[in-house]
Amino acid sequence: MSEIQIRPIQPKDNKKLGELIQLVLEGENAPKTGTAYADKHLFNLSESYQAPNTRYFVIEQANQLLGGAGIGNLAAEEDTCELQKMYFHPSIRGKGWGEKMINTCLDFAKEAGFSQCYIETLPFMKAARKRYEKSGFEYTPHRIGNTGHFSCTVFMLKKL
Repeated sequence: MSEIQIRPIQPKDNKKLGELIQLVLEGENAPKTGTAYADKHLFNLSESYQAPNTRYFVIEQANQLLGGAGIGNLAAEEDTCELQKMYFHPSIRGKGWGEKMINTCLDFAKEAGFSQCYIETLPFMKAARKRYEKSGFEYTPHRIGNTGHFSCTVFMLKKL
């Protein structure tokens, strides 16, 4: 069996990644509006992460896409980035890949010069919230920036 790796997104990943994100959200019975499910650029993520200080990483094994996460800019929040679209296929959950992916993303965020990282999630995504807490994210009472994900009502922040 080939090794699982984390690597930067490539254009060939766009369709598979969009489908994976929608599959995960459907499996969680997440709203289809106000979440990543309806993002207009969901099937073009490699292009969306070409802006300065942005990067998206995928997890892959034997040419099978198993998950991903990225760092994006928050409009009008120069020192704050956002951990975005962190979704994993159920087959790799609970095996340490969440921690590895968060560390990969936060290392990039620090190199890009951000001083804090923000994330939004859904209240019922308890395993994800637990992973964020273990990585040092703390709850904050208010939304930062305008992500368009109005269905996400849990906000977390980490100093870098």
